[in-house]
Amino acid sequence: MVIGGIEAGGTKMVCAVGDEAGNLSDRMTVLTGTPEDTLPRMIRYFKEKKVEALGIGCFGPLDLDRKSPGYGSITSTPKPGWAGCEILKVFREALSVPVGLDTDVNGAVLGEVLLGAAKDCDTAVYLTIGTGAGVGVYCNGALLHGLVHPEAGHLLIGRKSGDSFPGVCPFHENCLEGLASGPALEKRWGRPAAELFAREEVWELEAYYLAQAVSNYILAYSPQKVILWGGVMHQTQLFGLVRAKVRELLNGYVRHPALEEELDGYIVPPGLGDNAGIIGAIQLGRLAAERMNG
Repeated sequence: MVIGGIEAGGTKMVCAVGDEAGNLSDRMTVLTGTPEDTLPRMIRYFKEKKVEALGIGCFGPLDLDRKSPGYGSITSTPKPGWAGCEILKVFREALSVPVGLDTDVNGAVLGEVLLGAAKDCDTAVYLTIGTGAGVGVYCNGALLHGLVHPEAGHLLIGRKSGDSFPGVCPFHENCLEGLASGPALEKRWGRPAAELFAREEVWELEAYYLAQAVSNYILAYSPQKVILWGGVMHQTQLFGLVRAKVRELLNGYVRHPALEEELDGYIVPPGLGDNAGIIGAIQLGRLAAERMNG
């Protein structure tokens, strides 16, 4: 089956074609302009590839309530021109194939559960820390949704004593995105993360905030795997620091060998690497086709 996938970001749209097993046969990238500029180019690409289904992992916020009149739309995004974009409807009508839609991070966690580091887990968490902070949750065998999709990247966390940095989130003074995202790192230290590798104090503080979030996800969801990625996590020294601080914060309360003896294999990078999102999007397309045909 020829399945298309879109990893739709605020800066770029990654389009790819693959199969049910996660094998990618082609891809292209389109810079994210206005919908009028961007969507027709993507539609032409998938028409040329003769896709039989399409999956979209998209930036949000999204309306994912199937009973809502606005289902399949991007809602209150600050990205110029995209608020109210009926992205699901646009591709369904243009391609006349089954189309699946979810958040970009839910797409990534789906890819990891089916084909990556969380393979065969029925509950897993995927946290990406980069331009923002986003969390995808696969819980008891399904992607997690609720009143709206989870916004656990804005989890409220405790400030480290003496930290007076105001944060970069316009909504919260002390959320994970505001204190630990890539823009927060750059604003706090005056240089982008990639130029701060040798500054131990940078990564100690970053790990302090990331470990709080991860500990809370463990307590709330009891995942069988926690996957960390995004531009900030390319600073791989963070993994050891985060694991150590998570162990300290949990303080032996959650008793399981994965947390007590096997933490190196529990808090991990994605098995699919930077392809987690696009492979997950293709899996969203596969599931949409199965729903239509089943």
